[in-house]
Amino acid sequence: MSKKVADLLVENLVNAGVKRLYAVTGDSLNPINDAVRRDGRIRWIHVRHEEAGAYAASMDAELDGIGCCMGSSGPGHVHLINGLYDANRSGNPVIAIASTINTDKLGTDNFQETNVVKLFDDCSIYCFMANTPQQAAHAFQTGIQHAIEKRGVAVVGLPGDVAAADAQEITTSHKNYNTCARLIPGKLEMEELAQVIDSHKKIMLFCGYGCKDAQGEVMQLSEKLQAPMGFSFRGKIFFDKSSNPFAVGLNGLLGNKSGFKAMQEADLLLLLGTDFPYSDFLPEKNTIIQIDDKPQRIGRRAKVDYGYAGKIKDTIEALLPMIEEKTDKDFLNEMRKLHEQQEEKYASYVKAKSSEKNIHPEFVAAVVDEVAADDAIFTVDTGMSAVWAARYLKGRRDRYLTGSFNHGSMANAMPMAIGAGLSRPDRQVIALCGDGGISMLLGDLMTISQYDIPVKIVVFNNRSLGMVKLEMNVAGYPDWQTDMENPDFAQVAQAMNIASWNVEQCENVEPTLKKAFAHKGPALINIFTDPEALAMPPKVSFEQVKGFATSMGKMMLNGQSAEVIDTAKSNLKYLRELF
Repeated sequence: MSKKVADLLVENLVNAGVKRLYAVTGDSLNPINDAVRRDGRIRWIHVRHEEAGAYAASMDAELDGIGCCMGSSGPGHVHLINGLYDANRSGNPVIAIASTINTDKLGTDNFQETNVVKLFDDCSIYCFMANTPQQAAHAFQTGIQHAIEKRGVAVVGLPGDVAAADAQEITTSHKNYNTCARLIPGKLEMEELAQVIDSHKKIMLFCGYGCKDAQGEVMQLSEKLQAPMGFSFRGKIFFDKSSNPFAVGLNGLLGNKSGFKAMQEADLLLLLGTDFPYSDFLPEKNTIIQIDDKPQRIGRRAKVDYGYAGKIKDTIEALLPMIEEKTDKDFLNEMRKLHEQQEEKYASYVKAKSSEKNIHPEFVAAVVDEVAADDAIFTVDTGMSAVWAARYLKGRRDRYLTGSFNHGSMANAMPMAIGAGLSRPDRQVIALCGDGGISMLLGDLMTISQYDIPVKIVVFNNRSLGMVKLEMNVAGYPDWQTDMENPDFAQVAQAMNIASWNVEQCENVEPTLKKAFAHKGPALINIFTDPEALAMPPKVSFEQVKGFATSMGKMMLNGQSAEVIDTAKSNLKYLRELF
């Protein structure tokens, strides 16, 4: 049997390091399905929805360096888009195959026809429609190379008849290359950087995901400068540790007062490996330095005074011998004291009394932090569960935390856990899901069951779209259409052969989580949390306070006095901080 284009694709994927691909087979994908079956080196993971497959592939990429997902003609590959948007914005190398109708039908508005290039252009760094075997061979190599070097999504449109055709020899490389170049600013720039740092007294570091491979170097820099260290949500897990004497917390919508104040009061702010999106929380009057390995990001969020292209690890290694050691700890001590006070407040919220089916989510998150393994991998949904993760999950030894931090999509935690669980079967994987999020892709619980992926799913079941509710309240709208009628998630999981528990009482949270986390297979814990529990960001404008009061007034006029009272009771601890 002659080698087919589908066989060539499999060879390229194997050589690039792909271990799994996520797809729903059918139609134009069948030649690739057969090639994967015959080759045997790649595991085909049959997801129930292609969006879940894209998220899982993104996690493969984030943890193992490359991921792969596929979608069949028309609706099959359209379903990939949301997950691919997330992967591309997260900088995760994913190769996506958008299988299409046969070439002779293209351009005729045929059944399940799409324009692949137009469809995927905005969520990829490479997108090509391969209409011949030679084009396909070029596209496989070029697409994978783009994905791994530009760190993003590469999409190849592949008609079914091309996938089934005989492979053709091409003159360019079939191989892919993982390069690891050193990247630091030039000599004059490094001298300028050192001079600026030496000329300032109160310095703060703000660390993002780009510091992932530079944890030791960042710690050395903080120590030499006696600089408080803040971090983005994506950078938190690397530095928010009890052993870190420089940590002052997060800034942004999910941040705290100490992280915000340290950034505002510093004379010099160093933005290290972060494309921090919340410009309203960034200072305008102090000096700002930004260092990033993607120089196109410099200055697009903040009023940056000095910008340098460099990998954080390489740049700090070169910088450390060039700067003077600072001994004044006044600014650091002041911010650390404020951070400790903030942490004490968060701890006090955990101890607040809960009622039946109204368990404080802060308590749940704190218990998860306590009983989870020191090397656990956490995936978190966008929404209120992300708030509790931001405030209560700590870095510990080798923990890892991820979510839809750039794209901000719901329903990401569970499918990300699929990819994490398959990539790291030796690690505890915990998905923190909202009830709104888990509902969106509920069918892929069956993927977890089918492949016996031992992930632990904690559902913060507040019977509402909590983050949307907060957004409406601070904008002056009464919350409407945010309530959710949910199934019994534990029973749903049980029907899918997943161990499950409902938790309605505060005293059952810890023993149930311990039991579930110790379970060898997949498990789901459905915890009924307080639907009125909200959380305020560290910076709240007068207009937002006014909006919140206005929305509460409108609700009372609409006969919702009881809900207003419940909201006030549940959030008194946060409301006090506003005044």
